[in-house]
Amino acid sequence: MFHIDHRGVYRAQALEELPWLMHGFGTRFSRDWPPDVAAVASLRQIHSDKVLLAEHSGCLGEGDALMTNSPGIALSIRTADCLPILIADPAKRAIAAIHAGWRGTVQGIVPKTVRAMEVQFGSRPEDLVVAAGPGIGSCCFEVGPEVAGQFGVAGRAKIDLVETIHRQLGRNDGATGQFAATGLCTACRADLFHSYRRDREAAGRMVTVIGIKNHQAGD
Repeated sequence: MFHIDHRGVYRAQALEELPWLMHGFGTRFSRDWPPDVAAVASLRQIHSDKVLLAEHSGCLGEGDALMTNSPGIALSIRTADCLPILIADPAKRAIAAIHAGWRGTVQGIVPKTVRAMEVQFGSRPEDLVVAAGPGIGSCCFEVGPEVAGQFGVAGRAKIDLVETIHRQLGRNDGATGQFAATGLCTACRADLFHSYRRDREAAGRMVTVIGIKNHQAGD
């Protein structure tokens, strides 16, 4: 389940239940978001399968996924139809933020991030909480044969990125513990979201953020 708060930011209930975590999926009307720009790590997004470790804030180079277990760093990505994916590992207190467009999805950016978290932090897929924010839905994402073929579909087709990623995560006994998606299409909902497919060069970008809080009561 997801809800939108007073800042115009969507929150995933499964992530809200982790008291050591802050997160949010921005909309076109998000206010004061992200809350602390100085602590934000970002990427030059290139529609790849490249995962970077964030050990400090600022722009960390080219790639499409960030991961960290360092408190005080907020991982950020920008989207306008591509899927923003957030991952949290409650067992290891590690997190990741992923920019998953169709190119990154074909390259397996989300399961590759899960594997990177396994190597870097000792994360287990079954412990992970995965939340997919607003992105273009299959209702609006019709592609030609060349793109459809990369998803194993012949001819023109409507592609469901969320379903594809969920299926990728379940392969080879790699199923994650929890997976939730907003089900909101950025191209349909001009009242809430920017959409490159709808608005082309005039489209803005939404910011999605996840971070580990610096201090916890009782820690």
